[in-house]
Amino acid sequence: MAEIQFTSEEREAYIDRIRRLPAHLEGLVAGLTDEQLHTPFLAGEWTVAQNVHHVYDSHVMSYMRLKRILTEDNPTLHPYDQDAFATLADYSLPISNALNLLYQHHARWVRIFESLDEPQWVRVGTLAASGRQITPEDLVKLYAEHGEAHLDQIRRTLAAGEGA
Repeated sequence: MAEIQFTSEEREAYIDRIRRLPAHLEGLVAGLTDEQLHTPFLAGEWTVAQNVHHVYDSHVMSYMRLKRILTEDNPTLHPYDQDAFATLADYSLPISNALNLLYQHHARWVRIFESLDEPQWVRVGTLAASGRQITPEDLVKLYAEHGEAHLDQIRRTLAAGEGA
């Protein structure tokens, strides 16, 4: 097992950021036009809609990694090709689909995080791509920051669209 990195207050702050992400995301994209949602205003970056769908996919993958870490001894956690996922047909669904799922998913994810005791926070899984060990503490911080990074990416994309 790894060592504790964060205080319970720090962990709760990360959990709260995860809890609030769906509402922040929904507020940012509410009322956008199809053009704003689906135009790649920034070269090499996803559209707003792709970002929304990606956040759901990525957070589901992390949720499943968390569950495996909590229920298996040092599971190997395999990567996925996020750019390939972004080309699949489900990314053409209305973003309301991903947002509705994200609300439900985050409620479950937060519930698990809130239930963890100290030994569970430091259980480990191993990332297949790098061999690095990762803990639930790593996941809560990483994905609190991940969601906020995509909020920023969406803001940058929309700002670029205003200048187009």
